[in-house]
Amino acid sequence: MHVIGTAGHVDHGKSTLVHALTGIDPDRLQEEKVRGMTIDLGFAWLELPSGREVSIVDVPGHERFIKNMLAGVGGIDLAMLLVAADEGVMPQTREHLAIIDLLRIGRGVVVLTKRDLVDAEWLELVESDVRQTVEGTSLGDAAVIAVSATTREGLPELLGCLDASLDTAPPRRDIGRPRLPIDRVFSIAGFGTVVTGTLIDGTLRVGQEIEVVPQGISARIRGLQTHRKKVDVATPGSRVAVNLANVAVDDVARGDVVTTSGWMRPTNVVDAELRLVSAAAGPLHHNANVTLHTLASEAPARVRLLDRDELAPGDTGWAQIRAARPLAVAKGDGFIIRSSSTTLGGGTIIDPYPKRHKRLHAATLAGLATLGRGSPRSVLLQHLERQGPVDATTLLKSADISQSDGLLELHALIDDGAAIALGSRALEGNTLLFAAPGWQRVVELTRQALSAHHRQFPLRSGMPKEELRTRLRLPARAAGEAVDRLIREGVIEERSAAVGLPEHQVIFDQAMERQAADLVAGLEREPYSPPDVEAEADFLAALVDQQRIVRVGDSIYFSAGVYGRMVEQVRAFLGEHQKITVAEVRDLFGTSRKYALALMEHLDEQRVTRRVGDARVAR
Repeated sequence: MHVIGTAGHVDHGKSTLVHALTGIDPDRLQEEKVRGMTIDLGFAWLELPSGREVSIVDVPGHERFIKNMLAGVGGIDLAMLLVAADEGVMPQTREHLAIIDLLRIGRGVVVLTKRDLVDAEWLELVESDVRQTVEGTSLGDAAVIAVSATTREGLPELLGCLDASLDTAPPRRDIGRPRLPIDRVFSIAGFGTVVTGTLIDGTLRVGQEIEVVPQGISARIRGLQTHRKKVDVATPGSRVAVNLANVAVDDVARGDVVTTSGWMRPTNVVDAELRLVSAAAGPLHHNANVTLHTLASEAPARVRLLDRDELAPGDTGWAQIRAARPLAVAKGDGFIIRSSSTTLGGGTIIDPYPKRHKRLHAATLAGLATLGRGSPRSVLLQHLERQGPVDATTLLKSADISQSDGLLELHALIDDGAAIALGSRALEGNTLLFAAPGWQRVVELTRQALSAHHRQFPLRSGMPKEELRTRLRLPARAAGEAVDRLIREGVIEERSAAVGLPEHQVIFDQAMERQAADLVAGLEREPYSPPDVEAEADFLAALVDQQRIVRVGDSIYFSAGVYGRMVEQVRAFLGEHQKITVAEVRDLFGTSRKYALALMEHLDEQRVTRRVGDARVAR
């Protein structure tokens, strides 16, 4: 389904034409009827000659109500720019045209209304003026059709032109992340809160759990209507009324967004490509205060120019815009900035969750250019470089790419070595990803940390795993999976509960070798009741790593040969008797309970045996 939006100067016949085309009066407010002008958004619908059903958003033309016009223009597929034939191009004609152009709405029709009030010669002059006005804008190639809502002259031709224009309109995309920017909120007795808007990027269903952003209110869809007809499923491009369960009418407002939970985060700052209108009275200066309009939301904001100190009329530049309150926006959303009385410019949001950037910084500007104009693959890589490590689903959402298309692009990036996937399984939505330079920094940081550790503790085989995870300064899951991948890649080696560099080996000098030999000999002189060992902890740990001694308890060590024979004898006993007690271990080796108990608790830890009551059985 598609949405047509009207635009044009006040009293140029927008609402009258909509009524003539649809039979629906879009002026819903009593004040609008009394004053004879549209103050807020109006809505209607009709069936075109092809059978295609379309929605119409009728927007106010008076300068005082321009912000309401902006609330409706963001979700349209085709613009009808209306110019009264008896008055010609007027100030709001030019401003509405500028907004259409800034939002890159490239499909439209220029309608000369009140055809019955002028003669042919005057109509020709007005048409010529209109064509000059739209030249060079997104409506530069639009058809111009003269109509009269009173006599209905030209209405069939207009309907046919609308139909033909929409024939080439691409279907509204469905990337599985529905968003309904709210442009109206009201309450119906017996039903509760109802919100309306134009649905984009996904479908909504009756009974679905949703979230209202930026407030983070959770709710359920009680009912859906499109063109006053109940539906179970609303599709992208539809004008939709949503009945929200358990939400007070005062809890939501125009500019909020109804969406599925868990993916959209409110933001105060966006990176954007910004164009200043050619008719601006002067340049836009760095840190200028403006009003930001995007979809149906409006907020005071400040514009940080990133590539210059001022933006001249008609020029385009990169900007970071900071709003005074949180907004619910996504990459690719259009926006408009205004002063108190006029439209200044607009453009496209390219990153809704940016970091603060250095101004006039070449690498930053190059990255913005990639985000704004690059291929899906380059955009993904740029987001990954800015965000990593990040899971695939979050990355695709921030890049505004569907899961199915995005995973194919990510596979290509991984195959090319431009992206690194953690984990050992196939690429999935929760797979953590690094850009290759980011991963290389992790490798270098790991090598530096372990090299320093080996110099400080030459007798230790490595650093405890948990300490390395902390040193990497990554989120817990990313740190754990990063260490696992470093082991798989052979960057580091796993040594019991520690990790070390492959080239690091513990080497004893002659004095230490003599000390080691003496220690092992002392343990073997009393093999089953060895003396307490007194030596430097790192020295003993190195002997354990070298498998020359085995630690079975506090200060209790056996020589490796003796320990091996003891394990064999315990296993043999279990093979014959099925279980063994600490007392039987004591008698088996002619030792004391102290050593027998330490040995069996150690074998339990090593999963050789398992305790059952007062005895042990084989695992």
